[in-house]
Amino acid sequence: MIHIRHASPFDTRAMADLLNAIIKEGGTTAMTEPVSPEILSDWIGNDGGRGAWHVAEDDSGVLLGFQWIGPHPDLPPEACDIATFTRIGQTRLGIGARLFEATKRAAHDLGYAWINAAIRAHNAGGLAYYQSRGFEQWGRREGIVLAGGIRTDRILMRHDL
Repeated sequence: MIHIRHASPFDTRAMADLLNAIIKEGGTTAMTEPVSPEILSDWIGNDGGRGAWHVAEDDSGVLLGFQWIGPHPDLPPEACDIATFTRIGQTRLGIGARLFEATKRAAHDLGYAWINAAIRAHNAGGLAYYQSRGFEQWGRREGIVLAGGIRTDRILMRHDL
């Protein structure tokens, strides 16, 4: 069974391990350098009260994924950005759907009108996930340069609350 709850600084070790495996595999996240639990703890604690972090775990407490929303400097104040990370090999098990239920409620409670997702253009799984949650494409950014000189396009999708 999948359990969803708010993330805390105590979750950051498992979150960093999960995210670093995704970064190491490459191709789906804009992040190219490993993150530490301390970095994630700083991100959780420094959102100015405008963010929400949720984790998904199984019955034994193993972290299956996590999702974050928060403000972004390229978005208007009524919009938040979202990021979703699911343990490699655990996609298509309903983890993202359950996380998004909690995240959507949190976004509404925080006063956001819509959620933005910026997905690497060749990330078919990410595009399918957000589309299945009701996101619609509203823009595209071309030639984004990531750390290490990697160039990619990003599809911008939005979900109106």
